[in-house]
Amino acid sequence: MDDFQYEKLRVLLCGVQVPFVWGGAETLLQSLEENLRRVGHLVEVVKIPFKWYPKDQLFNQCLIWRLLDLNESMGEPIDLLISTKFPSYLVKHPHKVVWLVHQHREIYDRYGGKYSSFSNSIPDNQMREKLIKMDTEALQEAKRVFAISGNVQKRCQKFNGIDSQLLYPPLSHPERYYHQEYGDYILSVCRLEEDKRVDLLLKALSHGDDRVKAVIVGRGSKEEELKQRTFLLDLTGRVEFLGWIEKERLYQLYAGCMGVFYSPMDEDFGLVTLEAFQSKKPVITCQDSGGTLEFVFDGVSGFVTAPDPLQISERIDQLYSDKALCQKMGEEGYQRVKGITWDKTLSQLLQG
Repeated sequence: MDDFQYEKLRVLLCGVQVPFVWGGAETLLQSLEENLRRVGHLVEVVKIPFKWYPKDQLFNQCLIWRLLDLNESMGEPIDLLISTKFPSYLVKHPHKVVWLVHQHREIYDRYGGKYSSFSNSIPDNQMREKLIKMDTEALQEAKRVFAISGNVQKRCQKFNGIDSQLLYPPLSHPERYYHQEYGDYILSVCRLEEDKRVDLLLKALSHGDDRVKAVIVGRGSKEEELKQRTFLLDLTGRVEFLGWIEKERLYQLYAGCMGVFYSPMDEDFGLVTLEAFQSKKPVITCQDSGGTLEFVFDGVSGFVTAPDPLQISERIDQLYSDKALCQKMGEEGYQRVKGITWDKTLSQLLQG
C-alpha cells in the first residue's frame, strides 16, 4: 500500500469491550489504530468494559461515556476523536467523528423479538425512547457520521433520522490472504451464537454429498450444542471444530477451502465476506443475512439462498462438483473487494 502523508494529529479512538469477547468491531478498532500510526499520527485507544444487563445498566454505560472529558491530555488538545459502536459515541468532543459499527440493536431493529431482552411493555418502551433520544442527540453532535455498511446506514436513517456516509472497513492485512486450491471442505468463521446460524450448515451437510467436509472456526455459547448436533446428525467424521486459531492457520484454511458459508441473521457488515473474497473464494449466504448481501450476488460471487438446509446443501454440492465455478465466483468476489483499502478509508475519515 502507498503511504499517504497527513498533518500529524493526536487522535483518540473510542470503543467498548466485552471482556474476553473479540469480534468484528474489535478487529476494526485495532486495524484503524495500526493504520493511523502507519501514516504518522499519534493514536491512543480508549475502551470501557461493556455490560448491557440488567437493562438499566445501559443508562450507566451511557453516563460513563457522557461524563468523560477527552478534549485534552496533559495540556495538549486532542485533535480528533473517532467513536465506533454504542455507547462510545455518546462522548462529547468538538471534533468528534462517528464510524458507526452498530447501535444497541435490542432497542432498534431487534426490539421485541427473540434476539432482544426488551418486550413491548410500557417500562421497556419508555426506556427505549430515552435511549434512542440519547443516541440521536450524540450522533447529531458529530462533525461527520460514517456507517460501516448500507445496512447500518439504513437503520441510522430509519430510527434516528440521521444521514451517514457509507465507508466499508478494509481488512487488517489484505496481503496475507491468498488462494491455493478449491478443496473438499466448506469453511465457517464466526462466533458460535444463535444468530450466526451455524446450525444451518450442519443440517445442510446431513442432506448433501457425504464427501463434503466442514471446518468451523470460532467459539461461543452454542459450541457444545453444535457439537452435540454434529454427533446426532452422524457428521462427526466430516465436521471439525477448531475454536479460535492463530491467524496464519486461518489464512491457510481460507486458501484451501472450496468456499465459505456465512449466513448470520441480518449482519451489520460481515468482515468474513471480505476475507473470503480476498482469498478468491465464493460465499454462500442467506436472503436475510444483511450486510453480506452488499457483496454476495447470487450466481455471481457466491450463492444467496433462503435459510433452508436443503437449498444450502444443493449449493454446497454444486461448489464441490464444479471447481471451475468456484474459481469464476472467487475471482468475481476478489474484484469486488480489492479496492477497499486503508489509504482510501483514512482519506475520508480525516478529511477536513
